[in-house]
Amino acid sequence: MSKPPIYWSRALKFLSKDKIMKKLISKYKDKTLTTRKDIFLSLCKSIIGQQISVAAANSVFLKFKKECRGKINPKVVNAITPSRLKKCGLSRQKVKGIKELAKKFVNKTFNPRIIKKMGDEEAIIYLSELRQIGRWSAEMILLFTYNRSNIWPVQDIGLLRAISNNYRKSYLPPMSYVNRLKKRFSPYCSVATWYLWRSIDDEPIQY
Repeated sequence: MSKPPIYWSRALKFLSKDKIMKKLISKYKDKTLTTRKDIFLSLCKSIIGQQISVAAANSVFLKFKKECRGKINPKVVNAITPSRLKKCGLSRQKVKGIKELAKKFVNKTFNPRIIKKMGDEEAIIYLSELRQIGRWSAEMILLFTYNRSNIWPVQDIGLLRAISNNYRKSYLPPMSYVNRLKKRFSPYCSVATWYLWRSIDDEPIQY
């Protein structure tokens, strides 16, 4: 893990203008958003965790890590046969996604370095071109790996539930209201998202 993003203190001051957000910021002072700084690992974890419980994802990831002998990098994963990956508990589609991901990193047809030069939407589109990586997964990569400051993942059920709970809206909250909050929290929607997640799960999320 690493230090908080450089914009964190500015974001807290800005978001505290909102009464609900100020309350959440005051309540959860113990930790901050951090980054893994390893996009290949993050993408592998994203693929592994899709459509299964957190506990199941952790179990599969540990088996995957063991198969990689603790070295989860493109070269190692590229050398592992699909059948061995499947034995870790991965579905056929997830095996294809991880194998294709490793191959693209090895042959450099996917270049994570250029993401830093892209705007959020451009980066989401670029990441979404990878097999098994959709918009939500791309947003998680931008938030947790690149620490982009203004990610507002409106497809995320946890975020929508937290908005309903904290702002006393029905579930699902009206998208018009979700968009209104985005305008209110910009350019620090990532920080607002992190605190809203904390309000429904005391353990900080890390993708």
